[in-house]
Parts: sequence; C-alpha cells; structure tokens
Amino acid sequence: MVITKKIKKKINQMNRPIVFVPMSADIIHYGHIRLLKKSSRYGNVVVGLMTDKGISSYKSRPFFKYRNRYEVLESFKNISMIIPLEGLVYDKICKIIKPEFFVHGSDWNKGSQMKQKNILKNLMKKWSGKLITIKYTDGISTSKIKKKLKRDN
Repeated sequence: MVITKKIKKKINQMNRPIVFVPMSADIIHYGHIRLLKKSSRYGNVVVGLMTDKGISSYKSRPFFKYRNRYEVLESFKNISMIIPLEGLVYDKICKIIKPEFFVHGSDWNKGSQMKQKNILKNLMKKWSGKLITIKYTDGISTSKIKKKLKRDN
C-alpha cells in the first residue's frame, strides 16, 4: 500500500495548500534546512520520508534508520506531517493526496529520479498543481558527508 487510509484522512483534514517534499534526510545538513524553509513558504509541508527499503531501492543504504530520521524531522517546526515513502513512487502518492505544490532539489534533473520528474510534470497539471525545483545547495550533499566520514575514519 502506497498510503494508508489513516494518513490519507489526516492529509484531507489539513489546511490547503499542501506542499509535498520527498526526502531521504539521511544526514541532515544546511541544504535540507534551506529546502524545507523555501518549501514552507508555499503552504503546509508534508514530507515523504524515504523508508530504509525505499532509499536502498535507488541508492546506497541509509546511514540512519527510518525511525531515527523521522525523529529528527519531527522536531522541525516547518513540517506539518511526515509520511513513509517506499521508493521513487512520487506519482502514486501525488495521485492520492493531490498537493498544490511538489518541491524537490535540482538533483533530480539527472539520474534515477529524472523519470519521476517527467511523469509528475504532466500529472500535476491535472489538478493545477505546480512542480517546483529548488537549486541544489552548492558544496554540500549527504553523499559528500558520507565519503568524508569514511575517509576520516
């Protein structure tokens, strides 16, 4: 199941507009903070947090477990709700919750996520939703942090 009835009900009770932001949020850094701040300007932020299995479906295993990443994000005041995301299923989630905005970092302009971007471009038009790509923060990424940690240890 992509989304439970309980989660769908909670989302339907939220004030609109809804801003859907998918994230791995494995090692939180200032690029993530900037993305969430910018996203919150558009409405109530619902983070689709990749599960451990979801992350592993398209890149290396997460450094932190889902429950730990969830706990970190739960403390952010600009996030209204966090839902589990089982991989690159953005289109399936959006068909159900119909967010007014879908926000992603520009890292999805290439690689494995590009297919989802192209699908979403057309899908979001069906309910006048907007796809927003925020420029990736230069000089920082979870991958770079992981590489540095491995190198330094």
